Amino acid sequence: MMREIDVALVRDAIKRMVMQINIEYPSDIQACMQQAYEKETHSIARSTLDFLLKNAQIAKEEHLPICQDTGMAIVFMNIGQEIHFVGGSLTDAIHQGVAEGYDQGYLRKSVVKDPLFDRINTKDNTPAIIYTNIVEGDQLELLVGAKGFGSENMSTITMLKPAQGLQGVKDVVLKAIQNAGPNACPPMVVGVGIGGTFDYAAMLAKKATLRTEKHNPDPRYAQLERELVKEANALGIGPQGMGGTTTVFRINIEEFPTHIAGLPCAVNISCHVTRHAKEVL
Repeated sequence: MMREIDVALVRDAIKRMVMQINIEYPSDIQACMQQAYEKETHSIARSTLDFLLKNAQIAKEEHLPICQDTGMAIVFMNIGQEIHFVGGSLTDAIHQGVAEGYDQGYLRKSVVKDPLFDRINTKDNTPAIIYTNIVEGDQLELLVGAKGFGSENMSTITMLKPAQGLQGVKDVVLKAIQNAGPNACPPMVVGVGIGGTFDYAAMLAKKATLRTEKHNPDPRYAQLERELVKEANALGIGPQGMGGTTTVFRINIEEFPTHIAGLPCAVNISCHVTRHAKEVL
């Protein structure tokens, strides 16, 4: 039996989430920040983490953005195949939720209508980037992020040859982190997409940055995540590029089957805020 969901519920959820993620650290990021502060021995790095934590506390208490770049909205949807949306266009509802959230939350609107020629601001931070996935059941899962472009601009995609294998992937990830340096406002969360196609690997990397689970369920990829975190933190970039032991909080890997002739590897860099929220309707 089909379950009806009014798109107004989706609109309101999106509005609520884009405001929330811009004024408050997600709980997993808050925990990472606190742990990094407590274990940091480098004095400048420790004081930098302290400043970031205090900034986040003020933002939460005063309902102000954590960062001046309030990002471009990204929406991932797992849509149960037993759902029937009513009350209008689902896509329009998502964009309306983003627009209302950025307006009512007094968040900076950063989206331009044309990327190359006139670059005129749309003035409501729409359109959002929307990804959909059809799953079993009658629930709608919404995963929302807001991606600032200081870190987004440091992201990469590389079409490796299969023979480059594990070492090739590690080299690509660590080079991207090294090149990002302080420009990505570290400590970073790094999403890595391996496999699929050119475009799908990039989507996997984006989704990986928003993942709350600590490690990939495949123990081989979980081990690679741990190894990469250790090697990335040994680079010594540190919080805001000030040195120290925490350059990355996490490196999350998502994988997908690929063609026999390819090994796509995308790296999506996210700043210390890594804004994300999830709701199920």
